[in-house]
Amino acid sequence: MMKEKNKNKNSILNHSYLRKDAFCNISDQEKIEKIEKHFFQIMKVLGLNMNDDSLRLTPKRVAKMFIQEIFSGLDPKKIPKPSIFENKYKYNQMLIEKNITVYSTCEHHFLPIVGKAHVGYISHGKVVGLSKINRIVNFYARRPQVQERLTMQIVEYLQNILDTKDVACIIEAKHLCVNSRGIRDIDSTTITTEFIGSFKENSEVRKEFLHHIGIS
Repeated sequence: MMKEKNKNKNSILNHSYLRKDAFCNISDQEKIEKIEKHFFQIMKVLGLNMNDDSLRLTPKRVAKMFIQEIFSGLDPKKIPKPSIFENKYKYNQMLIEKNITVYSTCEHHFLPIVGKAHVGYISHGKVVGLSKINRIVNFYARRPQVQERLTMQIVEYLQNILDTKDVACIIEAKHLCVNSRGIRDIDSTTITTEFIGSFKENSEVRKEFLHHIGIS
């Protein structure tokens, strides 16, 4: 459970672009049906023949993909339930999960963000199941995002569930809004970092983290 002291208006976890009624009185199926109708019209405006066998079911496929897959992280009911354990073995060094696949969507152009996340923490009495770190990254990635916010959300969530001030996250990703449109720079990547506690305050701890993920 989140620590009450972090449940405030400044929490990045509570920064929400969702309407207050986003999940009231409408099912996922109803959302799919509404999106299907709107996307049909978008494709029609673009001049596509919606009677074509290859295109006819595209609006439904897109609608299901939006709700069930790439934007599923918008639904707070789908947040991973963390498996938290007591650190009985008194392991007091950093734990790192690196090269976690990130699939997200740029909220400015609705184009993919694809990359890797590296997450580390130092236990102060609690540890989390390893797969849950991957699931937490995936949950916050599965929504319209900016990479800076995603990096911060991962760190704050882990800080809260582990009751530790020592958490770090680095994300390196390609943004197709840069790679495939506009400047069309296919080689550039974006790196964002969020360090708190000893990862921020202790240069040796930070250097060790960077060394282990292969950035130093």
